[in-house]
Amino acid sequence: MATKGDAPKIINLALQGGGSHGAFSWGVLDRLLEDPRIEIEAITGASAGAMNAVALAAGYHAGDREEARESLRKFWNGVLDEARTSPLRRSPIEAMLSGWGLDASPTYVMFDLVTRLASPYDLNPYNLNPLKDLVVQLVDFDRVRKSKVKVFISATNVETGRAQVWDKKQLSADHVMASACLPWLFQAVEIDGVPYWDGGFTGNPALWPLFESCESDDVVLVQINPIKRPGAPKTARDIINRVNEITFNAALLHDLRAVDFVTRLIEAGRLEGTDYRRILMHAIADEKGMADLGASSKFNVEPDFIDMLFTTGREAAENWLHTSFRHVGARSTVNIRKMFQGEDDALDGGQLKPPRKRPKAPE
Repeated sequence: MATKGDAPKIINLALQGGGSHGAFSWGVLDRLLEDPRIEIEAITGASAGAMNAVALAAGYHAGDREEARESLRKFWNGVLDEARTSPLRRSPIEAMLSGWGLDASPTYVMFDLVTRLASPYDLNPYNLNPLKDLVVQLVDFDRVRKSKVKVFISATNVETGRAQVWDKKQLSADHVMASACLPWLFQAVEIDGVPYWDGGFTGNPALWPLFESCESDDVVLVQINPIKRPGAPKTARDIINRVNEITFNAALLHDLRAVDFVTRLIEAGRLEGTDYRRILMHAIADEKGMADLGASSKFNVEPDFIDMLFTTGREAAENWLHTSFRHVGARSTVNIRKMFQGEDDALDGGQLKPPRKRPKAPE
């Protein structure tokens, strides 16, 4: 614990998108907000990461940590309340057959098939989106704009294929929904006449706003999309899901390669006299645990599942605080070169190794 007179360490957070798996990030944020040794300067997020970012910022507008935690809790409780009427809710038998996933649900299988055959413009011509109503109801964007935390939300410009990043001064519910717009589920979100899709395609999340607009050199990636997944998928659905996973990780890996490249140039003394600075990368993750969940579980919003993800996220953050926090401000705890080589020890202590005991999937 911090002692009297200790200055908190300032970090930036990078929050990935991933549907209901964003509850893992909620657990991470909840634990970090408890720790007075940490000060959050900025958050960059995409999709579910964008939602967590604005929910935290709205509660943290005056620097109140407990209010930020409560704001996040209210948002996720709202997600659970909305899910009570979801057509994708599973029967007890379906839950027994598929663990946390939805693959044994005929309703989900039909939903998955239909979204691959027909566009959201055909299936949802009125563009109804209960999630937007939830964001409007639970997130005070005036507070987000006045928040002590900088916020950056990314989406993908459909016409150019480039990333678009908005800061908190511009944010509204439409910007958050643009960041979370999966094109096979929702119509493109138009802002100022420009159509946008999910930010994960071009940055999951975008890291560069943290390099350009923040004082802190420490970036903590809250990773919910596994980079490594052993074996080749065999079924059509698994192949498509892995392709999507690789696509959503590609932009992040590009940013990480850039960080590593600049770091090597700095270490070689080739950037002396320039504005380039060393970025210290950290990660909080449970890569094996999240990989075991499967893609269909991103649509699972059952209370037990959300609670499991939240608890696992808190445990992962606790593990990172125990093993890696002391290095914040001094060195990276992510070995990016090992990450690209597929080595399991690329993270010093950012993920649960070995995974801690967690609630079992329904049996």
